Amino acid sequence: MAAKKTASKNGIAKAWGGVFTEKTDKRMELFSESISYDQRLYKEDIAGSIAHARMLADVGILTPKEFDLIRKNLKEIEKEIESGAFEFTTEKEDIHMHIEAELTRRLGDAGRKLHTARSRNDQISTDMRLWVRGAIDTLCALLRDLQNAFVSRCDRDFDVILPAYTHTQRAQPVLAPHYWLSYCEKFERDRQRLLDCRKRVNVLSLGAAACAGTSLPIDRAKTAEYLGFDQVGRNSLDISGDRDFAAEFAFDLAQIAIHLSGWAEEWIWWSTCEFNFLRLPQAFCTGSSIMPQKVNPDTLELIRGKTARTVGNLQSLLVLLKGLPQAYNRDMQEDKEPIFDSFDTVRASLELAAPLAAQAELNRGAIAARINAGYLDATSLMEYMIRAGVPQRVAHGIVGRLVRSAMERGIRLSEIPLDEMRAAAPEIGEDVYRYLDAAGAVRAMKSYGSTAPAEVKKQIRWWKKQLQR
Repeated sequence: MAAKKTASKNGIAKAWGGVFTEKTDKRMELFSESISYDQRLYKEDIAGSIAHARMLADVGILTPKEFDLIRKNLKEIEKEIESGAFEFTTEKEDIHMHIEAELTRRLGDAGRKLHTARSRNDQISTDMRLWVRGAIDTLCALLRDLQNAFVSRCDRDFDVILPAYTHTQRAQPVLAPHYWLSYCEKFERDRQRLLDCRKRVNVLSLGAAACAGTSLPIDRAKTAEYLGFDQVGRNSLDISGDRDFAAEFAFDLAQIAIHLSGWAEEWIWWSTCEFNFLRLPQAFCTGSSIMPQKVNPDTLELIRGKTARTVGNLQSLLVLLKGLPQAYNRDMQEDKEPIFDSFDTVRASLELAAPLAAQAELNRGAIAARINAGYLDATSLMEYMIRAGVPQRVAHGIVGRLVRSAMERGIRLSEIPLDEMRAAAPEIGEDVYRYLDAAGAVRAMKSYGSTAPAEVKKQIRWWKKQLQR
């Protein structure tokens, strides 16, 4: 949409101006306008207006002919906005006034009847709910794309063992697909949060009017049906000023961004020469203006960096809502830019994350060369001793001393002679070496949800089935 924004030279009569005897100060118009950003709600505003007009015709407030004219002209206005031919001006403040004014210009009194039994208070709430509902559906599809990208790697990377880290120190070995599915779990929680938020978004505000409802015989249930809302707001005073759904959505967006940032951080590390775990696709990297050899992970860095915007937008929205009295207040006009910005940021990040996640290549040779560094099998040795009857705390201490001995000599646990191991713990048998080194430690795993190969295969099958739904 390439719409224009201008200030009118002649002045425009305000839809709310009957009681006023003075013109609005131009500075006030520029300070209070929202059309520069709420014009993106034009589809939702028109959809809500058509549904409202249809309901008004159902209850006899509009004639069938008036409804047909309103619907036809609203659709024509929508096309004009989409084409970029529609002129926006700060004097008409917001998207509602622009559409209503143009409709009235075309239809006269029939256009003036459209605003019957509604206020801009319940109108903007409805517009935002429709917009957020669509945004949630878009994000859920993008999260699915990202999950599919990680699942698509699982079979081809199944034989790769990676070091898992805690406290940024090597901890235990895990299968690469176990790592990939851990990201799927995070993004599934994000998706479920969005779907849960959608339940509270999908509540009709229209008909609450300014704050007390209306004395006119409207049918809000019909309006809800026409717009696909699951519920009708029960209390006009509450629903006209409710922005809980916006704050909840802003949190969901920030949480998605935080999960993306954590993934980006890991893969930035992994793509360094020091790690050398990962080769990023050059289509998602940039170079240096001074250092010819550089291949910088800019996409990942920007995903990580833009997370700050979503967290800041959440805080901005919460502070905006803090202490507002009941029902609508003009402060709420400021809810849109943070929400729009966070959505745009997260959507763009997800659109880049999915192809990047699918196309990056593991540097198998470098990973394999160092997978046994860091004594990742120490816990496996401890659990072997526990199975042999050694108390956990005793086994922990014995293995700690064996690790220290191995470190001093620069050898692995699997290179300690059996007699030395048995001197430390007589319960250790010849079969102990089956559970040592990274591959042995992975094979030893058994618990549900672990990196045990059989368990990981089950999880891959589950995710493939889940993502087909």
